[in-house]
Amino acid sequence: MNAIEASHLIKRFGSVTAVNDVSLTVCEGEIFGFLGPNGTGKTTTMRQLTGVLTPDSGAVRINGIDIHRHPLEAKMQMGVIPENSTVYGDLSAEQNLSLSGQMYGMPRADRDKRIDEFFSRMGLSEKRKLPVRGFSKGMKQRVSIACAIIHRPPLLLLDEPTSGLDVQSRRLVIDTIRDMNEQGSTIFLTTHNIEEANTLCQTVCILNKGKIVAQDSPERLKKMFNTTQSVEVSFDRPVTRDLFAAEGILRAESCGDKWKIFTDNPDQVLKYLVGRAERESITITSLTTSGPSLEEAFVRITECA
Repeated sequence: MNAIEASHLIKRFGSVTAVNDVSLTVCEGEIFGFLGPNGTGKTTTMRQLTGVLTPDSGAVRINGIDIHRHPLEAKMQMGVIPENSTVYGDLSAEQNLSLSGQMYGMPRADRDKRIDEFFSRMGLSEKRKLPVRGFSKGMKQRVSIACAIIHRPPLLLLDEPTSGLDVQSRRLVIDTIRDMNEQGSTIFLTTHNIEEANTLCQTVCILNKGKIVAQDSPERLKKMFNTTQSVEVSFDRPVTRDLFAAEGILRAESCGDKWKIFTDNPDQVLKYLVGRAERESITITSLTTSGPSLEEAFVRITECA
C-alpha cells in the first residue's frame, strides 16, 4: 500500500493557480523530499495532502483512505509539523504533549510514558512545567515535533522543519526523522535545504510554478546533468580570482576560505592548480573533487521549467 496517493490536484486562489494538476505517490516506508523555489505551491500542496485545504479538483488518499470523504480516519494516520510551530504558548510543554496525546485517543499511561521519553531525549526535562511562550524557536520546534509523533504515526509530514533552527535543534530534528523512519514511519519532507534532501531522501520531487517538473532519486537527478563537476581548494594565503582564469574552468566561486571551481574536466583543473601553486610558491591546504550536486540539478531543472 502507498502511504500517499495524490491525483490531479488543482488549487486556485482567484486568478492564480497555485497547484496545477499535481499527481504524486509516496511509497510506504520511504523518506520523500518535496522541493521547489519560494511561492511555487509546496505548502499549498501539503495543506491539501493533510486536509487543511480542499482542492478545487483531484483526490488524496492516505494509506488508502480518502482524506476528504473520511477526514478523521485519514488524519489519525499522520503527524503534521507545519513550518510555524502550532504549540499553545499559554500551556506548559508537558500540557501541550498531554493534550496532543488525548486528541489522538491515547490512554493516560501510554501518554505519560511517551511524555517522559520525549523530555529526556529532547533535553527539556527542566522546562517541562514552564509555559511554551517563553521558549526559543528551536525549543518550540522540539515540542511541536513531540506533539506530532506522540502517537507514533505511520506517516509524518514536515514543512521546512529545520528552517531558522540552531545547530543542536537541527540535529535533533534530523535524528528524529531518521529514527521515525527506521521504526517504520513514512516521511514527507518539504525543505529548502538541498543538502538535507540529498542526505535524507530516497525520492526527491521538484515543484516549479505549481507543476511537478522532476521526480527521481537524488543520484539519478544529479546524473541528468553529469557534465559539470566541482573542485574545492584552499590555500595558505588569500588568492585572487585571476588564479582561476584557465582552460577547463567554467567558473569559480569564493566560499569562505575556500574556492569552488566548476569544470567538465576535473583532471585538467587539478593538474593546473598543482602546477600553478608550485610556480607561485603557494601551499594547497585542502583539495577535494565531487560530482554534480543535487543543488546544481535543482537550479538547472527549475531554470528549464
